[in-house]
Amino acid sequence: MTKKKTPLRSAASYGKLDRDGFIHRSWMKSQGLPDEAFDGRPVIGICNTWSELTPCNAHLRDIAEYVKRGVWEAGGLPLEFPVMSLGETQMRPTAMLYRNLLAMDTEESIRGNPMDGVVLLGGCDKTTPGQLMGAASVDLPTIIVSSGPMLNGKYRGKDIGSGTDVWKFSEAVRAGEMTLADFMGAESGMSRGPGTCMTMGSASTFACLVEAMGLSLPYNATLPAVDARRKALAHNTGRVIVDMVRQNRRLSDVLTLEALHNAVKVHAAVGGSTNAVLHIQAIAGRLGLDFKMQDFDTLGQDIPLLVDLQPSGRFLMEDFHYAGGLPALMKQIEGKLDLTCATVTGEPLGQSVTGAECFNSEVIREVETPVKDLSGAWVLKGNLCPQGALMKPNAADPALWQHTGRAVVFENIEDFHARIDDPDLDVEEKDILVLKGCGPKGYPGMPEVGNMPLPAKLLAKGVKDMIRVSDARMSGTAYGTVVLHVAPEAEMGGPLALVRSGDMIRLDGPGRTLDLLVDDAELAKRKAEWQQTHPASPHTRGYYKLYVDHVLQADEGCDLDFLVGNSGSVVTRESH
Repeated sequence: MTKKKTPLRSAASYGKLDRDGFIHRSWMKSQGLPDEAFDGRPVIGICNTWSELTPCNAHLRDIAEYVKRGVWEAGGLPLEFPVMSLGETQMRPTAMLYRNLLAMDTEESIRGNPMDGVVLLGGCDKTTPGQLMGAASVDLPTIIVSSGPMLNGKYRGKDIGSGTDVWKFSEAVRAGEMTLADFMGAESGMSRGPGTCMTMGSASTFACLVEAMGLSLPYNATLPAVDARRKALAHNTGRVIVDMVRQNRRLSDVLTLEALHNAVKVHAAVGGSTNAVLHIQAIAGRLGLDFKMQDFDTLGQDIPLLVDLQPSGRFLMEDFHYAGGLPALMKQIEGKLDLTCATVTGEPLGQSVTGAECFNSEVIREVETPVKDLSGAWVLKGNLCPQGALMKPNAADPALWQHTGRAVVFENIEDFHARIDDPDLDVEEKDILVLKGCGPKGYPGMPEVGNMPLPAKLLAKGVKDMIRVSDARMSGTAYGTVVLHVAPEAEMGGPLALVRSGDMIRLDGPGRTLDLLVDDAELAKRKAEWQQTHPASPHTRGYYKLYVDHVLQADEGCDLDFLVGNSGSVVTRESH
């Protein structure tokens, strides 16, 4: 897509032959840039979430150098800048709390600085969504290079997957099926180099959606982080972003409603993380696109699980890449996709899909021989979740898709940790575990604790799965019959806040309902009691207060209410 050429945005700073132009150019020349760096060439910002506290992104300084090569080669001026980095495995209380802060950082860094286009370098779960949200609110030419997945984990001659096998090993230790020494022995073999989780966790899921939406070059989603071809991809990305600027091909030209629909269908086919639902909704809100949580269910309904990848299958991202990567996967569902959608290269999406080949039909299945017939995300409604809740059917036990059970309630995460392994806990296999206080406002930040560990007394009996209901999230690497994102959350006084141990709950996944079997009069009485006794938020200052006061609920993507929409790229006032 080529639009009418407009003057370079950076010319307002570097193109003026006056005092202001002198100031902008002179201080930049202190870094050794020659006069010709400011001869009217496109200025490309490289937005980097590198950090040693974000292991997934620890190699992005190196990747940035390859992007710069491509930018210089294409006649642009590359300028790297940092934004907040969100290490999913390191940040407390949860990286999701800071996704919107990263989005603010990214948005204002892009808008406030003299750049014509931007390359987003991210990967760890919340970094790419946060960057993309911020970039969408500015709408310059934008392209993404992901961290790439780690190499397959190895332990005792077998492949192990980050996250997924951690949960399995942990439960095995608690059940007495694995020694603590063996558990600790697997630790060093799981993460053998930089990159994101090599399972279909949240990071790999969103990298797949980025590629499906045409926001990166082909194979960006699956190339291992340490593969030399990722460096070559970064180099080529540098050339493409310069062309995007020259053709005035902006983010909104690529990231359309049809592109979001393609992403939802790919999400189902790869068995993607439920976290993606929040991110896609938030991004749609920045662009003013009419996209609802329900669209994940509606659009993904008839697409089976086609990638045999943990946590819903057997293999890992390295295998997925060698089998043909995302283009080969999209080839299997090309009849469901809009292949006319534009991409960052200016070519339609079909350009990379039509000629794609699958090299391992065990990893990437055909529609006729899926891993599982049902995939995607179920959006539940009912009196326990009037604004919605999510369930991932391909990660759940089909025997529990329809079930009525007694609630075993934990008022908050501390209550859960204190009692879950108590041998006197009143809990049976057919019960439903309910966790409150873990929503966007309640935690705050909506942590990945929805896949609650099972009670030790039941693990010892061989129980492997139970229904779990909460206003929390779960890692894309997790599995089980878990109902998440219950909205409104308990902290808002939603029906979840009113559930008591012993209440009966009815789940009908195929029917998309989740109901608390308590009459309306009793619930009204409980609501009045809750309003009288619920304490005020303890968060009275700083970003925590800003977040708690303004965060939207899960059914709206958990953006801050005042960040929905965009402000564009124009800044009219000079700095001196």
